[in-house]
Amino acid sequence: MTAENTRADAVRAAADRLAGAHADGVPVEPVRDLVADVDAAYQVQETLTRRRLGEGGRLVGRKIGLTSTAVQRQLGVDSPDFGMLFADMAVPDGAEIPAGAVLQPKAEAEIALVLGSDLTHERHTVADLFRAVAYVVPAIEVVGSRIRDWDITLADTVADNASCGRYVLGATPTPLERAGDLRTAGMIMNRRGDQVSTGTGAACLGHPLNAALWLADTLVRRGRPLLAGDTVLTGALGPMVPVTAGDVLEAHIEGLGSVRAAFAREES
Repeated sequence: MTAENTRADAVRAAADRLAGAHADGVPVEPVRDLVADVDAAYQVQETLTRRRLGEGGRLVGRKIGLTSTAVQRQLGVDSPDFGMLFADMAVPDGAEIPAGAVLQPKAEAEIALVLGSDLTHERHTVADLFRAVAYVVPAIEVVGSRIRDWDITLADTVADNASCGRYVLGATPTPLERAGDLRTAGMIMNRRGDQVSTGTGAACLGHPLNAALWLADTLVRRGRPLLAGDTVLTGALGPMVPVTAGDVLEAHIEGLGSVRAAFAREES
């Protein structure tokens, strides 16, 4: 057996392990024993993406992770990662997220961009983004891990679709030119009135548009460029917050308004 075949078998086995966790609703052991490097981990993510598309899933955007330098240092990396957003991951503002829909859920407040045109250049400029972004909205990403106890390395989270579970977009779109300075935009997230996370747009690689530029260029190289209509979650503005059934989180981002995520209580 060639090294290429061995690698393909390992990628398939890692994808099967993660798919099994999703189907069974039970977290599994890390996949880094099968895919130890980032390229192989993205092959796992692409394998799972193709399976979902083959099952009728609709790709509607991307999420950016690891935009915090502190988290990058923790995982020993120097760049963000990304995952796929599918239509069935989108939750209306304030609608309940069913119990068990996301394994080991945590939430983070973000700035989301919705594109009005494609980003297909090999190297993009900020001006390209200005032209492409139709509007900006506040968002809450509900991250989750199919890896038991969040025992993850970079390879684990990349393979697991960058740990994305669900996302909620605010209901008031703001044109980019009216959104103010996204770098200094302050964020406060509350749980039933109690403040649980704060931050600013500068947490996303210094500016949310910096994160979006990295993503646009990276996706062109990987053959899945951002297209008109896509949503881009640019990265957490503050610390992640663990959530439990029955929680209600509301995030307010300066200049963009608010967004709310509600988590259904578990059935007795």
